[in-house]
Amino acid sequence: MVSVCLENGKVLVRSQSRSRRPEGFALIRLLYGGICNTDIELQRGYYGFHGTPGHEFVGEVVESDDRRWVGQRVVGEINLACGKCEWCARGLGRHCPKRTVLGIVKQPGAFREFLTLPEKNLRRVPREIPSQEAVFVEPLAAACEMLDQVRIPHGAPVAVLGDGKLGLLASQVLQAHGAQVHQYGRHKEKLRIAEWSGVSTEIAKKLPVARYEFVVEATGSAEGLKQAVQMTQPRGTVVMKSTVHGLVSIDSAPVIVNEITLIGSRCGRFEPALRLLAQRKVRVDAMISEVLPLKSAAKAFRDAAKTGVLKVLLHD
Repeated sequence: MVSVCLENGKVLVRSQSRSRRPEGFALIRLLYGGICNTDIELQRGYYGFHGTPGHEFVGEVVESDDRRWVGQRVVGEINLACGKCEWCARGLGRHCPKRTVLGIVKQPGAFREFLTLPEKNLRRVPREIPSQEAVFVEPLAAACEMLDQVRIPHGAPVAVLGDGKLGLLASQVLQAHGAQVHQYGRHKEKLRIAEWSGVSTEIAKKLPVARYEFVVEATGSAEGLKQAVQMTQPRGTVVMKSTVHGLVSIDSAPVIVNEITLIGSRCGRFEPALRLLAQRKVRVDAMISEVLPLKSAAKAFRDAAKTGVLKVLLHD
């Protein structure tokens, strides 16, 4: 089978034997996979990664212990927890210290013709969701995670800082939740995607100071957190969505003096994301910049890293 590998900063395409399916796992034929910022950071050395990346995917089950999965279109939770530790017992398998993570930590990823994932991690894709849009379930679930972590009242003003993929998903999720969302970005054409959902937008020339109780930082840059803190009212909350490779410097004085709460936010439950896509409450089709075959993965990674590009998809 064709498999994409990252090795010493290079994107390689290799022919490998089909993955062996362990007991309790499903064998899944890749339909589409999405390149995200984390994959690009892995190429640059994040986690000291080498191997097959890819954690945003939709596929078709071809083998499983439970025959009811066979033939189903599925997406998959990316954290493979041990199921035995204290964290797993508390329902926090996403923080299991022994977990592996699809395409990120000790678990070969989705950028290959066939992948394996535990059946318990699978979620069926409703027929209302096109396959290319189903690729967005994992990052959309990460955006939905904010609402599991922070109680944001209906009608509350919320600022989203950044107009990349996750910023656009976060603003649409918050808008669907009933918040009054104002998104700050640098690209008019990207912000128009959020405007489709009713989000008000603004080119971020001069950011406001202490205006919002809730600020979502999704710039993907080292400066984003400092800017988000500046925008937050005393006793307000900053939801941190950017994963930046390397150290991020910040003056802690305004955080402490203004008693601002910083919340790290990562993966989320898939069910809310699937509902939003099935009900057409979030627009993701306009975020697809390019669709390329697995054999063109090197070009796909180069294009995905370009300024202004949103989602690049790979397909079998």
